[in-house]
Amino acid sequence: MKICLLSYRGNPYCGGQGIYIYYLSRALRDLGHEIEVMCGPPYADVADGIKLHRLASLNLYETEDSMWTILSRLYDFINLYEVMSVCTGTFPEPLAFSLRAYRRIKKLLPETKFDIVHDNQCLGYGLLLLKRLGIPAVATVHHPIPIDRHMAIAQARRLWRKLLVRRWYAFCGMQGRVARRLERVITVSRSSAKSIEQAHGVSQSRMRVIHNGIDTDLFRKTNGVPKEPNSLVLVNSGEQSVKGVPYLFHALRLLRDGTDIKLTVVGSPAPDGQYLKLIREYGIEDMVAFTGRVTAEELVRRYSAAEICVVPSLYEGFGLPAAEAMACELPVVSTTGGALPEVVGRDGEAGLLIPPAHPEALAAAIRTLLADATLRRKMGEAGRKRVEREFTWQRAAQKTVEVYREVM
Repeated sequence: MKICLLSYRGNPYCGGQGIYIYYLSRALRDLGHEIEVMCGPPYADVADGIKLHRLASLNLYETEDSMWTILSRLYDFINLYEVMSVCTGTFPEPLAFSLRAYRRIKKLLPETKFDIVHDNQCLGYGLLLLKRLGIPAVATVHHPIPIDRHMAIAQARRLWRKLLVRRWYAFCGMQGRVARRLERVITVSRSSAKSIEQAHGVSQSRMRVIHNGIDTDLFRKTNGVPKEPNSLVLVNSGEQSVKGVPYLFHALRLLRDGTDIKLTVVGSPAPDGQYLKLIREYGIEDMVAFTGRVTAEELVRRYSAAEICVVPSLYEGFGLPAAEAMACELPVVSTTGGALPEVVGRDGEAGLLIPPAHPEALAAAIRTLLADATLRRKMGEAGRKRVEREFTWQRAAQKTVEVYREVM
């Protein structure tokens, strides 16, 4: 089967979507299929034997190009749309990328015709145009973006800020219209399937739940790395409004009772300065350290060195950090937000589950685990077994191919 995977941002450092593209494409290749990946900047990493199409964009939120360089490219209507969207406060990448992907796929015809196109969370109108070319399409929705929009608006304190957030998320309407017109939508958890039905109006009969996998060869306990006493690790990537980090900072303030707890945040502080402000307000500057971006190997080392992984998210479509930590035999303190109970399992097996947005419960769970080394070890071992049993990329790829055949 000749398969084209689309991702408007494909690099693994962009979060779960980039990781999904890398591992799913590799697993599909290992099943004997011919795989090509089309993505926008920052571009995807792909395994050997997979063809990568880099679809350049203006990338205006991160570009260092001069205004003259940008203006010189406005002869292309998609580039013009990008500039106008950014100037009016909307996020243009999903629509712009989908149109570029449609244009590239059409240009490749008739020499190259894909049996199926698989979109990764973009849900731009260009996906519907593929029907004119006679190419079937499916999409993976990790979780519906209207959830992020709702939480971001709720957390904005001023009216003008709420209006700006609503404007930025204007692409959500397009994503819902596209999702409702696709024959199949793949999602990564039962929780996410329910949210997609509510947010986008996609019927359960057209959705297929396929859990993400974990690279258990990479994510495993590193025996040569000593545990740091009373150490916590948090992976902070993706949309800040749903990660629940402020509640963890509040919990750390409650834990400041003589125990020398250290939290390592894998990632950078929120760009609006909110995290640093809270850290100063709570007086926990000596308890929190940020790593910035790290390699996958360094992330494994951080998991191996910590005693607990904390996942305080208000919502997760899947929760890759929880599963990665479990693969490294690290016990988890997690909320019940979204799909996290599907990943972590029942309370007390591979981790402790607490309600979202509840710093007191978060602090109590952390205190319980830090005080019991035997419990941490048992939970770590149970977490590794659960990942090996439930979350493999080979299984994800096999089930994904079944969905392709349904549509074809």
